[in-house]
Amino acid sequence: MSRTLKAAITSSTAPSGNDSVGQAVRELIADVRARGDAAVRELSARFDGWEPETFRLDEAQLEKIISTLDPQVVEDIETVQANVRRFAEAQRASMSELEIETAPGVFLGHRHLPVQSVGAYVPGGRYPLTASAHMTIVTAKAAGVPRVIACTPPIRGEIPAATVAAMHLAGADEIYLLGGVQAIAAMSVGTETISPVDMLAGPGNAYVAEAKRQLFGEVGIDLFAGPTEILIVADDEADPFIVAVDLLSQAEHGPDSPAVLVTTSERVATEVQRHIEEILPGLQTADIAGPAWRDHGQIVLADDLDEAYRIADSFASEHVQILTANPREALEKMHTYGALFLGEGTCVSYGDKVIGTNHVLPTRGAARYTGGLWVGKYLRTVTYQEVRDAKSSADLGVLCGRAARVELFEGHARSGDVRAAKYAGVPLDWTDHYAETTRA
Repeated sequence: MSRTLKAAITSSTAPSGNDSVGQAVRELIADVRARGDAAVRELSARFDGWEPETFRLDEAQLEKIISTLDPQVVEDIETVQANVRRFAEAQRASMSELEIETAPGVFLGHRHLPVQSVGAYVPGGRYPLTASAHMTIVTAKAAGVPRVIACTPPIRGEIPAATVAAMHLAGADEIYLLGGVQAIAAMSVGTETISPVDMLAGPGNAYVAEAKRQLFGEVGIDLFAGPTEILIVADDEADPFIVAVDLLSQAEHGPDSPAVLVTTSERVATEVQRHIEEILPGLQTADIAGPAWRDHGQIVLADDLDEAYRIADSFASEHVQILTANPREALEKMHTYGALFLGEGTCVSYGDKVIGTNHVLPTRGAARYTGGLWVGKYLRTVTYQEVRDAKSSADLGVLCGRAARVELFEGHARSGDVRAAKYAGVPLDWTDHYAETTRA
């Protein structure tokens, strides 16, 4: 029977439902919808102190901005993007198109067609999140999206050069120094200078997330984003110091980020808690990670690994890290997670920043029903059908007539009837059917 050694003070498993955020976002979107560029400019000046002549960066500006970076930074961006691109292209290659003949002359198939335009939002604010450019833009381009536009806010009035470089090197077709709800709204509904997109991707703060939620349906979105989550499954062989470091690595994402340890070892649990208390005071992001661990951190002691895996599944965590003697066992034992990180040589931070899998993942229990952002999210699987054989069309026509009339869809039935009549000489007699349908 499991025991909770450290419980969370508050829950991050459900959206806050903050009505004031929702109302504010609704008004901002309506303003951009009504006034276009003028509203975008006013909102950018109000929220970011940023009001350039044009928000879009041209090629000369991009070259100048990138030239200010240390060449090592640019090389590292290129290396990471190559990792992301390699995996995304391999995923795309695994998605086969299909055509089968289900009856003589009856062909059914599907194709994978890319979304035609995507808006990628790359957050700024406290940190320049270059990795978000890799995950959203590189993956979209690997899917074959012909137009990818990207927005990122200025940081305290300054251009985030590394983020701009990442967006450009990832292959963005248009880059705008524009943030917040105004960026999401402009990309979604369009303005005089920004053509609207078909789909939005990328994380953001509560206002950006709410804007995506409200605009979903008018445009597609990747995921509904929540606080970053980490859950570690550990046995007695796990290194408590590494466990503590890895838990805090994700807690620094935000003060509401859950960090959970599920372990079969009381010794590991005790030492992890001690290490966290020792590490936190010297962590530069302790003002964020400290409250996250205090309010949302948990340590659960399980009787054995089977119970630990069941407990981990119940959390449906975004990131699940397996620090056990046989980490690959989790591939068979676990079923509900955003991404698995197997063994001590792997960590969630690799997934966040460099390894090549996508870091846009389901949170707040959404891993129960969806995976994360991947090349397939930018593709629409569409079907086609063709009946070349006259007898097969006639047979389907007779079947369609019967099936449609069970549902009282006389018009559908007649589409089948006319083919049965033309290709097989089945007499058309709609009088009785019409009477029966009207009586019903």
